[in-house]
Amino acid sequence: MRLRPRRHSRDRPRRSLLLTLLTGLVLLYTLVPLAWLLINATKTQAGLFDSFGLWFDGDFALFGNIADTFTYDDGVFTRWLLNTLLYVVLGAGGATFLAVLGGYALAKHDFPGKRGVFAVIIGAVAVPGTALAVPTFLMFSEMGLTNTPWAVIIPSLISPFGLYLMWVFASEAIPGELMEAARIDGAGEVRTFFQVALPLLAPGIVTVLLFTMVATWNNYFLPLIMIKDPDWYPLTVGLNSWNAQAITAGGEVIYNLVITGSLLTILPLIVAFLLLQRYWQSGLAAGSVKE
Repeated sequence: MRLRPRRHSRDRPRRSLLLTLLTGLVLLYTLVPLAWLLINATKTQAGLFDSFGLWFDGDFALFGNIADTFTYDDGVFTRWLLNTLLYVVLGAGGATFLAVLGGYALAKHDFPGKRGVFAVIIGAVAVPGTALAVPTFLMFSEMGLTNTPWAVIIPSLISPFGLYLMWVFASEAIPGELMEAARIDGAGEVRTFFQVALPLLAPGIVTVLLFTMVATWNNYFLPLIMIKDPDWYPLTVGLNSWNAQAITAGGEVIYNLVITGSLLTILPLIVAFLLLQRYWQSGLAAGSVKE
């Protein structure tokens, strides 16, 4: 008597032990550094070296560390936080706005040289940002913009990947018939974009905004070479300068404040992902299934 093979429906998918193990390893790889950061942010400077890294110390100093982080060196951490918010609002916000305009135009309008623009965008996506950092520094140095916030904001306005993503999303999300109906009703191009196309682009806009926000928030190399004044440091460069004090002659060792500042730095990103993840997921799935 032959045994009939089990059929796995969509409601009861086939289970894979290997896939479960790999997923568990990825989960550990993701969560262990976060757990280490959270646990060690509760320790004093001495407790960091007197206790196991993945377990709490007897002295719970989280709130004291947070207070010291915001008050150390005349409260410069707050200034770095405000600088980072400035770079994100103007840089990531501007990059998202330009990507939406450019992606919509490329998706719904035909013009000479469109294929060339597509090739340039794909090539720009393949070029790493660090490869352009030195030429960008030399160009901004000639214009006298180094050591100013504009040296970080202006390069952040260009997001080839965001532009490509909005191009693909707008091609699938906005029906051509809907735009034609709006034009027949007498709507101009500006009104058609803001009242018809923009609401349909909301998932893609949030997706691009998250990508550009994370890239700008975590940007380190560009501000490092562009900014010399500590008052204009973002959080990434500022915390690194605190960390470097340990190897500087006469510098104060404040690893507990560096760890606590790192924990405070990632909290806004976690909150943003939790609040916008449903838009982000729908944006990534857009265009993946065609009827």
